[in-house]
Amino acid sequence: MFSKSIGIDLGTANVLVYVRGKGIVLTEPSVVAVSTSDNKLLAIGAEARAMLGRSPDSITVSRPMRDGVIADYLITQAMLEHFIKKVCGRFRLFRPEVMVGIPAGVTSVERRAVHDAALQAGAKVCFLIEEPRAAAIGASVPIHLPSGNMVVDMGGGTTEAAVLALNDIVVARSVRVGGNKMDDAIANYIRRKYGLMVGERTAEEIKMKIGSALPLEPEVSLEIRGRDQVTGLPKNITINSAEVRDAISETLAAMVAAIKSVLEETPPELASDVMDKGMVLTGGGALLRNIDRLFAAETGVACYVAENPMDCVATGAGVALEHIDMLKRTLPTAD
Repeated sequence: MFSKSIGIDLGTANVLVYVRGKGIVLTEPSVVAVSTSDNKLLAIGAEARAMLGRSPDSITVSRPMRDGVIADYLITQAMLEHFIKKVCGRFRLFRPEVMVGIPAGVTSVERRAVHDAALQAGAKVCFLIEEPRAAAIGASVPIHLPSGNMVVDMGGGTTEAAVLALNDIVVARSVRVGGNKMDDAIANYIRRKYGLMVGERTAEEIKMKIGSALPLEPEVSLEIRGRDQVTGLPKNITINSAEVRDAISETLAAMVAAIKSVLEETPPELASDVMDKGMVLTGGGALLRNIDRLFAAETGVACYVAENPMDCVATGAGVALEHIDMLKRTLPTAD
């Protein structure tokens, strides 16, 4: 087999690429820096992310993916092309076969945009797979069996809960809240309570360092720096984990509501399977402290965080491409 098989998790926060036989070969932020004068691409990935909140007016730094779907088609295409070249080499003889993960709740127009962007970026053929299904495969959940398995994939832009059986999704719910909404909520909380402006990178750092879904023993705090809204001058404050938990409580409540609605719609036989096995958490959101304990307490279903939760969708997309004959009939189409 000459052409490479590639699984891509085209996320709101990060792009991950899985190559057959090699595993995850690329993890880069889905951020692009463009010159405002001539629309020239200046940086993609980690290099562009370093410019977030620090660029002059002559450079626009943006995320071309929003809520798990393409917000800027041309920039997404350029970003995909850059990553495919990085993985396959600039002078490739054979174009790669690509499987891209998409949110379960997207429209046909959004599906088509991802499919076409991958082909324009250099793929020979592009298949699409719902992220919860890819995440389940990547987390080694036995979805080929005639019993129910539940997966909750928490990305930067979307949180998706699904019950799967016989290689297909039985019930799914996708809500457009995720890690980015948590970052926004933290930044807004700090602005309201302390009159301090912080950038999205600082908000994300707060979430990762002291964020938690349930009370910590003991609570922890972090000193942060931002710009005072009144004086416009730099200022330091100390924020604790209880405040961060308060800030993200609404986002977590929306995730819990999505999980509950999937459980309510699940057929009784599959629901009893889920009760026996518990649910598996994947995606970057699964790394938030105690989120598994929160979901278990709210739903009454045991909860487990997958191994390497951030890699699951890309790995699952790549593995699904290796078994395309078995899955092709049930995959979403771009039509």
